[in-house]
Amino acid sequence: MLTSYGWLRRHPVLVDSVLGLGVASLGWGGITGRHLVPQLLFITALTAPLAVRRRYPVAAFLAVLAAGGLQLVLLSESIGSDIAVLVVLYTLAAARPRRIAVPGLLACLVGCVLAVNTWVPGHSRDSWTTLGEVLAFYCLFALTAWLLGDMTRWRNGYYQALEERAARLEQERDAQARIAAAAEQARIARELHDVVAHNVSVMVVQADGASYVLDSSPELARKALSAISVTGRQALAEMRSLLGVLRSASQGPGGADLDPQPGIEQLPGLLEQARAAGLHVSFTVTGLPRPLPQGAALTVYRVVQESLTNARKHGGPGVTAAVSLRYGEGELGITVIDDGSATLKDSDGLGHGLIGMRERVELFGGTVSAGLRPYGGFQVAVTLPAASPAGRAAGALDVEPGGRAGQSRTEAA
Repeated sequence: MLTSYGWLRRHPVLVDSVLGLGVASLGWGGITGRHLVPQLLFITALTAPLAVRRRYPVAAFLAVLAAGGLQLVLLSESIGSDIAVLVVLYTLAAARPRRIAVPGLLACLVGCVLAVNTWVPGHSRDSWTTLGEVLAFYCLFALTAWLLGDMTRWRNGYYQALEERAARLEQERDAQARIAAAAEQARIARELHDVVAHNVSVMVVQADGASYVLDSSPELARKALSAISVTGRQALAEMRSLLGVLRSASQGPGGADLDPQPGIEQLPGLLEQARAAGLHVSFTVTGLPRPLPQGAALTVYRVVQESLTNARKHGGPGVTAAVSLRYGEGELGITVIDDGSATLKDSDGLGHGLIGMRERVELFGGTVSAGLRPYGGFQVAVTLPAASPAGRAAGALDVEPGGRAGQSRTEAA
């Protein structure tokens, strides 16, 4: 049924031609032999424009109105096809704004007055009551046709506005999806940069050390090569997890499960890896640790990872670093300090690592301060908003096994 309705809407001329034949049949039934030819001509003139009433509503209305005016002059009685005037009046009100439809209604009302004066018998005109009733009857039909057309125009405009709004919302949804996809690609690019930069830096340091002690101390060279193998496998695992995001997105909801991203709990392993690469690192946690959202925990991990990578790359030989986490009232502070020999040229803050770090932190409403220290070395200070612990007093935490709560303790290299 819906298919048939759609076909009819796609062929308005055919549908309106059938309507015109129906209106013409009303006139054919009242044809008299005395005025056969004029009546046939007027029936045709009144009904033929109906075939194009929706395509050319104003032209169809004027043609029918002109035919009706000639009919008032040349014929002494109405014919059944005069109902075509109401059809084109309805079409005019439905398809055109009121500034065009209202004059059409006034023209039809004037035509009603002329038709009553011409076609109502003489004895009926002697009674103003009877004449008024006939005129009211004619005008009522014209007003009804116009009002129905005006309501149809308003309804069609409302539906069109709904369709435009739906199309606009669909476009906005597609635009938001593209923005989200671009943001996800940027996030994956940052993750890949951090993973590759850190692990490749560790592998380069280990490889340089292995080549340096290869002849004098084969055992140390073997350990360095083993560390390179472990670091490479860890880098591959993280990259596989990140790239799995793209694979799972293409597979839909049933995509493969991804390994969890690193967080604060994985910081000890990161520090051990840095120590294995020859960087002396201390680690301090103060305050009462509390869970963080996964994205914020990953940001903490990446901040420490990037800071240690920069210390190893630009700090020079024998550099040491200190990592501290501070859980305060409503915020988490991360500070990474090294005593290396980085210069302003090396640490101007324009590298992709520091830019990515700043983007990560600002995404969660935090702040980043990174730069050279007055007495040498480099410092990265990050503050992230975090919920205060409910019902528990903030204190210090010993990060080594067996430490006592309430104390602040440093884990030395």
